[in-house]
Amino acid sequence: MSLDHCLKKLSLNSWIRKVVILETARIVRRFHGPVGRRRTPRGLVGSPVLFPGRESHTQPSLLPPQHGRRIEQYMEGLLSKEAYDHPSDSVAPEKLELTLPDWYDEKLFKKGQRFFWKHCFGLSFVMMPGLVAVFSVPTILEVLASSGKSSSKYTAFKRYVATFLHFQSWLTHDLKPGSVSWRSLYAVRSQHLRNGRAARLKKNGTISQRDLALTQFGVIGLGILKPDRFGLRQEDPEDWEGYNHLWGVLGYMLGLEDKYNMCRRTMDETREVCKLILERVYTPCLENVPEYFEHMARVMMDGMWAVNGAAEAGSLMYVTKNLAEVPGYILTEAERIALQAKLKEKLAGKNKDSGVDVSTLVQKCSVDGLPDLPPRRLYLKDYDSWNTIPEYQKLSYGSKYKLAILSLFIAFYSTSFGRFMLNLYYKMIMFLAEYFPYVAFFLYGIKKSYVDIFKDPEYDDTKNIPNSEYYKPQPPEPWYKVLVSFW
Repeated sequence: MSLDHCLKKLSLNSWIRKVVILETARIVRRFHGPVGRRRTPRGLVGSPVLFPGRESHTQPSLLPPQHGRRIEQYMEGLLSKEAYDHPSDSVAPEKLELTLPDWYDEKLFKKGQRFFWKHCFGLSFVMMPGLVAVFSVPTILEVLASSGKSSSKYTAFKRYVATFLHFQSWLTHDLKPGSVSWRSLYAVRSQHLRNGRAARLKKNGTISQRDLALTQFGVIGLGILKPDRFGLRQEDPEDWEGYNHLWGVLGYMLGLEDKYNMCRRTMDETREVCKLILERVYTPCLENVPEYFEHMARVMMDGMWAVNGAAEAGSLMYVTKNLAEVPGYILTEAERIALQAKLKEKLAGKNKDSGVDVSTLVQKCSVDGLPDLPPRRLYLKDYDSWNTIPEYQKLSYGSKYKLAILSLFIAFYSTSFGRFMLNLYYKMIMFLAEYFPYVAFFLYGIKKSYVDIFKDPEYDDTKNIPNSEYYKPQPPEPWYKVLVSFW
């Protein structure tokens, strides 16, 4: 072998080694990110996750600085006194008119509709803990609790089945004047207008621009922030952009002004807004819930049981607080370990039995109206094992069973076959709710079980039960109730 040939070979090998080293470094950076921060490999995104941890919520923003400033300006406006003082509508009911926004894109809107129906089970499940979370906002709860239209199991059944049927009409039909979805939106907006005016006359709050935006989060926010928790994945380009556009348009049609609309110009901006709303509103609100939260949330879930046997109050309340990252409500070993690490950090060498105020683990709430109660204290030893976690041990056997079933459902839904089957299950539930609510027949009678979405919710004078009544020690469940909960 000649000297020239050897030199060329050595030079080539050296070049290859440099390329390999550089490529390896690039892959390592791509996988691990900056030191101390783990990133999920792109190939694993959307894989089945059984109650994953909270890493997705803590990922850094990828938006440029100018977008960050725009988001902060939006949040300042949304959480301002002006946003609450500004009602959802200020016109007389007879002068109410619906118009499409100038930025409406029919193609993108229909793409959002298709995305919903490809994931209808998962995206509808997002709405259940989302609605529970909405009850924790004091200004929203004040209007609902004083309306007398969802304070009993029956009125809650009628109201919230109608809510889901309204959603279904918006997500199914073309958005054109005279269509079912158009008439449905008009009916809902008219109800908001009348209920808001009635609340103001009774001095029980108002339906404000801020409350509409926070309700918008309740419908879609948790799914945007934590799609793996609901078995959601984008299969076609712009699926999430379409869904974001769809709910932005629907928000506008319901009276939400552009400057308060939670669905921003892009999905990336909307995701960042959702993170801030969760941190500044929902986590602190669910940690220190307002009066009558327990009653209104549990009555809603008990009412929905007539059409969906999986709706169980204890498990869904626990999942809601876990999704909202309320300290102490954990579902995975990773979350238990992470919570203990936070508690050790806050203790900073103090006696382990002294405990940590939960207020040091969450942000101060950005909305007014929460009760002035002493903060919960979390003790390190309580989280040494699952057998000692206070919040989990308070759950009934039926609630723990429902949590286990839910985890299996989400794992199953993350597969193509599971998505097909559970989407079919959701469609069957909604069909029966609209045309043959057979469980409600036994509970309320045949005639009273049918829901007309174009009529105002029914009123009754059921008294709301204070939170303290729900916090009292409960007697053991009778065996037959435990058996019923296993559906």
